[in-house]
Amino acid sequence: MPGHDIIVIGTSAGGLKALGAIVGALRSDIDAVLLIVQHLAADKPSILPQILADVGSLPASHPVDGEEIDKGRIYIAPPDHHLLVDQGHIRIVRGPQENRFRPAIDALFRSAARAYGPRVVGVVLTGYLDDGTVGLQAVKKRGGIAIVQDPKEAEYPSMAKSALRFVKVDYCLPLAEIPDLLVRLSKEPAAEEEAYPVTKEIEVESKIAQQGMNTQEFLQNVEAIGTRTTYTCPECNGSIWQIGKDEPLRFRCHIGHSFTANVFLAEQTQNLENALWSAVRAMEEKVTFSRQMSEQMKNYNLQSAAAKYEEHAKNLDAEVAMIRGIILNGFATKRTIAEAEEEHSK
Repeated sequence: MPGHDIIVIGTSAGGLKALGAIVGALRSDIDAVLLIVQHLAADKPSILPQILADVGSLPASHPVDGEEIDKGRIYIAPPDHHLLVDQGHIRIVRGPQENRFRPAIDALFRSAARAYGPRVVGVVLTGYLDDGTVGLQAVKKRGGIAIVQDPKEAEYPSMAKSALRFVKVDYCLPLAEIPDLLVRLSKEPAAEEEAYPVTKEIEVESKIAQQGMNTQEFLQNVEAIGTRTTYTCPECNGSIWQIGKDEPLRFRCHIGHSFTANVFLAEQTQNLENALWSAVRAMEEKVTFSRQMSEQMKNYNLQSAAAKYEEHAKNLDAEVAMIRGIILNGFATKRTIAEAEEEHSK
C-alpha cells in the first residue's frame, strides 16, 4: 500500500523562513512529493524554487499545467495562479481568488484530498488570517493527516491558531520536528481510500477551482452544496451562497470567489470605505462647482442667486465633513470588532 506520500504545505507571512527550515532538513530519499503554496505578490517574479533548492537536497520548480507528478521533487505555486492536483499530474489555473489569494492554500489542499484521499499530509505554517483551515478540513474528511506548526513559535500565528480551532489536528509541532515526521509518514501505509469517500462539497469546490464547469453546471452544483443569501460578493457583486454548516462560516459567489467569515467582513468593510470615499469625492466636486456657479452669478450681478449657491456649497461642505467623520471614526469602517475576545477564546 502507498504511504502518506502527497505532502501539501501552506504558508503566508513568515513562510520563507519556515519553509527553509523544513526543506533544508528533509532527506533527499524521501518517498514523497511536496506541493507548496506560499502567498506571493501577483506582479513580481518568484525565485522561491531556487531558494528552496539551494537550502535543501530536493529539486524545486514552478510547474506547468499538466505536468506529471514525480516523487522526490518540490512543486511551488507560481505567482497569481492556483496550484491544484489531479491524479498523476498538476493543474496550474488562474481561477477566482479564495480568501483574497491566488494561489490559495485551501484550493491546493482540497484538490489533493479529492485526488489522493488518505495519502495526503496537509501542513499549515505561519501566516495571517485563516487560509488553509478549510483545506485542512478537506484533508481530514478524506482520511489524510493534518499537521500544524506550533503557534507559539510561528512568526505570524493566525493561520496555525485557526487550523487548531476548527480542525481535529493530528500533530502540532515546532518546525524542527516536522521534517522527520514527514519522512516517517511517507513510509507508513495510508488507509484504504474507499473508507473516506469524496464529499459533494469537495467534489464541487475542486471543480470550481479548476474552472471546469459551464454556467448552468456551476449554478446547479453550488445550489446543491450551499444556501443562497442576500449578500453580494465583495469582489464581483454577484450572488453569494453560504457553503455547508461547518465552522468556519464561509461563502462562495456564482463566479467562484470564496471567503471565510472574517475575510468576508473585512472585504465588506473595505468596499464600504471605498464607497464612502467615492461619495466624498463626488460631493466635494459639487461643492467646488457650486462655488464656481456663485462666482458666475456675481459676474452677472445676480447677488441673490450667488448667495444661494454659496449657501448650498457651505451646507454641502458640512455634510462632507460628516461622511469624513464616519470614515475616520465611525463603526462602518471599523476593522477590528471582537479580536481580543476571539484570541482569548483560542
